[in-house]
Amino acid sequence: MLYKQDWGNVKKAYEAWWNKDLDYPLLQVTSPKEGTRYTSYNGWEFLQYKCCPEKALDIFEESCQHIYFGAEAFPNIWMNLGPGSLASYFTGFLKFDRENNTAWFESPRSWEKVEALEFKEDNEWWKYTKYITELSAKRGKDKFIVGTTDIGGVLDVLSSFRGAQNLLVDLIEEPNMIFDMSEKILEAWFKVYSDLYNITEKYQDGTSAWMGIWCPKRWYPLQCDFSAMISPKMFERFVAPYLRKQCEWLDYSIYHLDGPGEIPHLDILLDIPELTGIQWVPGDGNYQCDSPEWFPMYKKILAKNKLLVLQSFDNKDNIPNVLREVGGKGILFSTWFDNEINAERFIEKIRNV
Repeated sequence: MLYKQDWGNVKKAYEAWWNKDLDYPLLQVTSPKEGTRYTSYNGWEFLQYKCCPEKALDIFEESCQHIYFGAEAFPNIWMNLGPGSLASYFTGFLKFDRENNTAWFESPRSWEKVEALEFKEDNEWWKYTKYITELSAKRGKDKFIVGTTDIGGVLDVLSSFRGAQNLLVDLIEEPNMIFDMSEKILEAWFKVYSDLYNITEKYQDGTSAWMGIWCPKRWYPLQCDFSAMISPKMFERFVAPYLRKQCEWLDYSIYHLDGPGEIPHLDILLDIPELTGIQWVPGDGNYQCDSPEWFPMYKKILAKNKLLVLQSFDNKDNIPNVLREVGGKGILFSTWFDNEINAERFIEKIRNV
């Protein structure tokens, strides 16, 4: 691969990690290259330059030339149209805030109008997603990896149709409506993933996504951000059945556990046999992944033979403590350094723990 030396061996490490055969942690360590001027790629370029998405790829490739991809880090671009783009393939609604680099899909409507929604092949945003996926994969062949867009969680997409507050009431008053629409959303979810996979597989081996992890087969991050507002009982009834279907359908899957509000659902997730792992994201204002606060949770996840993805830290010097306390097998650490020398020192330190 042009921007990643020894990609063949790195792929073997990822394959072993997914199969839980890797005895040491995967490390994604990046920094600006020594002696170069780093060009930033903020990840929102496909919306910022919707009229000329080639510009987004130009900026990404320029940044790749100046980034040190250490250990198992690799150049990964994904089709970022915001969290839960599947909603826009039904409604046609996507609002991009250029000032804050945020995309919105929520456009609440009545149940009568929600039931009438259908996934549309001629939808502007779906056509654009397929176009930039093909454009990126063709250009990225043998140079970088292209990840699937953020399709979204089933109940999160439904929340975009109804509005979060309305949907909370619906859980009690309209459960059958939720079940019917969740099935329709899930069917569209499978179609979107399949169609985009059929594009990328023509140009690259394996798959990736917004979480930035390469896999030799079909994998995807699963999530339900809406679940932070509901009880485990509600999660078991309205979320878990669709997660199970996704896990059974995919070859591998990582659940995006987003903040302390979702921890009450962890035991339900760990009891899904086909779920491969958990990504823990503490969220702003909380102790980050290096904190001993979360070590008991890490041990529980690993004891269930699940993989663990950690990508945000208060102090990277504390990462060796994570390894000493919970071990390294099955864990992926991802972090950024301000220069290549510090990045290399960190890799050496972790490899020697």
